[in-house]
Amino acid sequence: MRRGLISFLTCLVATLPLAPAAADALPAQSSSAAGVTVKATPRTLAGAVWEFELVFDTHTQDLKDDPAKSASLHAAGASAAPLAWQGDPPGGHHRKGVLRFKAITPAPAALELRLQRAGEPSPRVFRWKTK
Repeated sequence: MRRGLISFLTCLVATLPLAPAAADALPAQSSSAAGVTVKATPRTLAGAVWEFELVFDTHTQDLKDDPAKSASLHAAGASAAPLAWQGDPPGGHHRKGVLRFKAITPAPAALELRLQRAGEPSPRVFRWKTK
């Protein structure tokens, strides 16, 4: 009985999401251009999947961005395309969601999230030092 309980608790703890102090300490960053503000916040930088919250705001156009296709994560010479976007669908003036990436290993000293918006000449770039 005791071994079963220990095994169960070990499995349960192994499946809990871990949010290291580094992700909690990394500040949100904003970029405003072409009438649209994008705010990016690292949420989870532990485990196999890293998460970034994105918030889009405008009063001049519909937000038709597809972050799953227009974003990339760069660190230590490696880059990763998003695994998924979970959030508001295209349209409207305010959108929010979470962009998920496969973790870059080993853990880099710095991260760069790039978001290439349609019609903008260069990507929005958000940088954080993780160490």
